[in-house]
Amino acid sequence: MLNDEQKNESDLGSKDASYVIDKQKMAIVLSALASGNRVDLTEVLEPLHPADIADIIEQLNTTDRARFIRLYDTEFYGDILSEIDEHIREEVISELKPDVLAEAVRDLESDDVVDIVEDLEEEQKETILSALDEGDRVAVQSLLSYPEQSAGRLMQREVVMAPEHWSVGMAIDFLRNDANLPEQFYHIVLVDPRLHPVGNVSLGKLMSSKRSVLLKEIIEDVFQVIPADQDEADVAYAFKQYHLISAPVVDMENRVVGVITIDDAMVVLDEELEEDIMLLAGIGDSSVSDTIIETVRGRLPWLAVNLVTAILASIVIAQFEATIAQFVALAILMPIIASMGGNAATQSLTVAVRAIATKDISSTNIGRVIRREVGVGILTGLIFAVSMGLIGVFWFGTAMLGVVIAISMLINLVVANLAGTTVPVILEKLGIDPALASGAFVTTVTDVVGFFAFLSIAGILLL
Repeated sequence: MLNDEQKNESDLGSKDASYVIDKQKMAIVLSALASGNRVDLTEVLEPLHPADIADIIEQLNTTDRARFIRLYDTEFYGDILSEIDEHIREEVISELKPDVLAEAVRDLESDDVVDIVEDLEEEQKETILSALDEGDRVAVQSLLSYPEQSAGRLMQREVVMAPEHWSVGMAIDFLRNDANLPEQFYHIVLVDPRLHPVGNVSLGKLMSSKRSVLLKEIIEDVFQVIPADQDEADVAYAFKQYHLISAPVVDMENRVVGVITIDDAMVVLDEELEEDIMLLAGIGDSSVSDTIIETVRGRLPWLAVNLVTAILASIVIAQFEATIAQFVALAILMPIIASMGGNAATQSLTVAVRAIATKDISSTNIGRVIRREVGVGILTGLIFAVSMGLIGVFWFGTAMLGVVIAISMLINLVVANLAGTTVPVILEKLGIDPALASGAFVTTVTDVVGFFAFLSIAGILLL
């Protein structure tokens, strides 16, 4: 174990030094698991954040994970469970003793319990729900009744509310005497007699105001109400757009039924970003903890789609077999055309998909965005057209071949930038996830157009 002085020196050192400490802790964990030493395991984990403990559990193989849970079961608490990757959470839950599991989930907020149980098998779900107190169980079941990926699933039922006619002093006295306050909250939600939200009062404003001041006089300027059936991606966007810390959730009658806090909104933003990256790569919902079969099942469909697009490009090439046979240099240069077009399309595609996700592209600016991408394609196309034209001349000693590749490069880069922007926008309008399907369509366009332009221009100018 490192003493305090060594730890302080390491914290002030380089990033590599921190990585060494992590490796040392992991080595202690693995040693404790191998020897069954509960004391050493508890000692090394005791100062760690629940998220760090969850990371350690995720890095273990199945056998060591089971040993970990058996040794650490009495120390296992709900925050660790809520931080564990959902791909292995079910495995962890199945290893926990019922009484340990019950104790772990009992102190969690309702939204965290929902996050844990919503993807579990029915038997495991019932085990967790039965461990909760009656009020908590009803709250969780109520949240589970909302559609998946909606604000209702994301919110927590524990809301701090106060009548709009209360004073600061009345609110402070209420907070001090209420034994059932949420573990963390940032605002008091002001409501009218029908539980309709009328404003938020931040805790900072509350504590800095005199007791006689009415709460409605210190409400925040920015106040957003979230419908319970709103998509969680739109909720996360609202938090980012309006810099929210928390927001009340309302039902169909505009009554407060819960609250969403910034930590939950940021989780959604992170998941949306991760999902877009995964889908752009054609691998969907994947994790390093997946088995070989699960990984293959997730990747195979889009590899098959890629094969189809490659066949289409090959069909185009086959139409110019005679031209390629006369000018072997064309076969050498074709990969350059395809590669440049693919990379240019990926750049504009990534920007477009992200802009759609963050709502930066709309009907009012889509024309300007497309014109910009076409302009970028023309400028980069001209630069690389001249470069590759000169390379073609010096490489093969044929001026006309340089002209062919220059024109083809210009056409393909313009088409690539145009397709990379317009395809995801069109798919989004059609209700298709642009991150999921754009890559296949754009690859097809750039390959087919690139090869067709290159070979047809070569057939016209060189024959």
